Amino acid sequence: MSAALSNRFQGGKAFGLLKARQERRLAEINREFLCDQKYSDEENLPEKLAAFKEKYMEFDLNNEGEIDLMSLKRMMEKLGVPKTHLEMKKMISEVTGGVSDTISYRDFVNMMLGKRSAVLKLVMMFEGKANESSPKPVGPPPERDIASLP
Repeated sequence: MSAALSNRFQGGKAFGLLKARQERRLAEINREFLCDQKYSDEENLPEKLAAFKEKYMEFDLNNEGEIDLMSLKRMMEKLGVPKTHLEMKKMISEVTGGVSDTISYRDFVNMMLGKRSAVLKLVMMFEGKANESSPKPVGPPPERDIASLP
């Protein structure tokens, strides 16, 4: 197994060091956003950035600082909104402006703080609320006769 490949699947101390390095890198990017005048009037910016960092790290499966297609797939499934391969490629393109196949942390924060309503942003912001207010029915659907159909 190559060194690069084995690094991706390490656990224990190596994994802890990798996560710590990633956390420092994301914290540095958060500091850049905190110093950026463009976001100076953003309400609760430090708290938002901390939440974004935590969520991003949770779904960065390869620990390389980018969310790829498989990581996005896992994120959508965990949020309860599985998407097709094509839908996820479109989401990534929408967030990155079509210049990358992966979502960097900078792209992610820009999306979450931006005024545009990216599909991924909407899913992340509102999916939890929708699940709480209207639970999905369980079990088989009720039997209906032809007369009750619209």
